[in-house]
Amino acid sequence: MKYGLIGKTLSHSYSKAIHGFLGNGDYELLELEPEAVEGFLQSADFRGINVTIPYKETVMPYCTPDAAAEQIGSVNTVVNKNGKLHGYNTDYFGFSYMAKSAGLSFAGKKVVILGSGGTSKTAACVARDQNAGEIVVVSRNGENNYDNLCRHSDADVLINTTPVGMYPDNLRSPVSLSLFANLSAVIDVVYNPLRTKLVLEARGLGINTANGLAMLAAQALCAHNLFFGIELDENACDSRAAKVLSQTEKLFLNIVLIGMPGCGKTSLGRKLAGLFEMDFVDTDHMIEAETGRKPSDIIRENGEAFFRELERKAVSLAAAKTRRVIATGGGSVLARENRDALLQNGTILFLDMELKSLATADRPLSVDLEAMYRQRLPIYESLCHHKITPGKNLQETLDRVLKILS
Repeated sequence: MKYGLIGKTLSHSYSKAIHGFLGNGDYELLELEPEAVEGFLQSADFRGINVTIPYKETVMPYCTPDAAAEQIGSVNTVVNKNGKLHGYNTDYFGFSYMAKSAGLSFAGKKVVILGSGGTSKTAACVARDQNAGEIVVVSRNGENNYDNLCRHSDADVLINTTPVGMYPDNLRSPVSLSLFANLSAVIDVVYNPLRTKLVLEARGLGINTANGLAMLAAQALCAHNLFFGIELDENACDSRAAKVLSQTEKLFLNIVLIGMPGCGKTSLGRKLAGLFEMDFVDTDHMIEAETGRKPSDIIRENGEAFFRELERKAVSLAAAKTRRVIATGGGSVLARENRDALLQNGTILFLDMELKSLATADRPLSVDLEAMYRQRLPIYESLCHHKITPGKNLQETLDRVLKILS
């Protein structure tokens, strides 16, 4: 292996794609069991590697860490220089960039960090270097733990460095923000999903947020520069990190289509999926495949509440993964849980078609379309990132969507 990432579980890692954007086509992913790490490092049969959970501290005795890595107490980048391994912590730059790009400041703030692992140490180091007023590390055990978290309800900044809420355990949160009265910012280093339950809750409360994808992209750029001996000033690094972040977001975000029944979500979704080489899923079709019945028949025979529970499960499954075009049922947005599920990885497009143009044959709950539209319109508009008026035909609608997504 020339370059790559080592860790215990890497099946959902974005690192290979990000280093591809940086121009490194030799970057690989290598899953190692704990007992194999020592032999891999001692063989030094690589030029440069990144290190992720749970080996950021494990690798330190096998390399010479620089001052930053020594101070933080963990290494996430190892470069082989003529057979000698040198360790670095590029997470420091990544975390700093993530906070800066979101306009977050630690100066004079009380910072509460959830988790005590390697990333927690990085977050604490950055906050300390940026003159945080107080830094509290919360772990399962110890003086500051989740049972007495209310002692720190006056926190200004909350940082989650735990894996709680990471795929496949989407829409779980390490804490409820109702515990905190003064939060000005919430940072979650989880990047899959892009918007965790914690981030969504914070946004709903009007709190500034930052997510882990910005950190991942920036630390990857820093590691790439170390691998190849590239020197860039701060402005150039920030600009390059922003470009890589944008490329990564576009690659992994879902395209979610919402709107009234019969507005053309399925037809448009199939076209988009083909153009972007993404998977296509239709939540109504998922329910049909599961039950052998159409949504209209389920509602007529079992009631709307029964159907909505089937829909909740379908939306949860469809939205948890990335690189998908998702066509939703017209009423799926009514449930808060569904809205959160769609938002976690999605760019949401609202197809706002005139009622007279809707295809209403064999559609569930399509009796009083005007009343339905009045009820759902505020939800569609508040949920979507882009509102689109469909064209006279599918191609015209597709052209309008592509213009927005370009």
